[in-house]
Amino acid sequence: LGATIPEHFAAVAQRFAAREAVVSLPQARRLTYSGLSQALDRLACGLLGLGFGKGDRIGVWSTNNIEWLLLQMATARIGAILVNINPAYRARELAYALQRSEVQCLFAIPSFRSSDYVAMLLELMPELDQDAEAGLECAEFPQLRRVVLYDPANPNDTARPHAGFTLWQEVLAAAHGILPGKLEEIGAALDIDDPINI
Repeated sequence: LGATIPEHFAAVAQRFAAREAVVSLPQARRLTYSGLSQALDRLACGLLGLGFGKGDRIGVWSTNNIEWLLLQMATARIGAILVNINPAYRARELAYALQRSEVQCLFAIPSFRSSDYVAMLLELMPELDQDAEAGLECAEFPQLRRVVLYDPANPNDTARPHAGFTLWQEVLAAAHGILPGKLEEIGAALDIDDPINI
């Protein structure tokens, strides 16, 4: 097409602004193209506000949900690389994936079926039990700076299971420090051959 994913999506969103873009039946949520565009721009600005940008690797350990879609589009919007992590992984498989892909930020849901993601993360990263407002410092995963927890059933949840987790709402709040026009400036520097997924 000769356009980056953000450029192509912007053209589609402008043309079909009022039409539904995504419907998540399990979450009982719907977004129009306009709503999806606004939500992903806010998340993209939140990622920038936390210090992430082009070339950074942002993992997602989750089932399918609207937040996962937002992450895919928001990371592409800023030139970051989304690392998709199998939701069936156990702790050692997760550790291998994080180390090999050098993930710098991980988004995760609290649990999936019989898998307690919070417990597995604490097993691998006992540092998550400590306050990490300025960022995570983890011996086994030196690249990892943040672990963001979100609940697809309740994305506005503010319950923090342990002090070292960042919450979805805190990522969105970090968007307030980004100047208008910053996303367009970043978008102009993106190339269609930039990697966006591992």
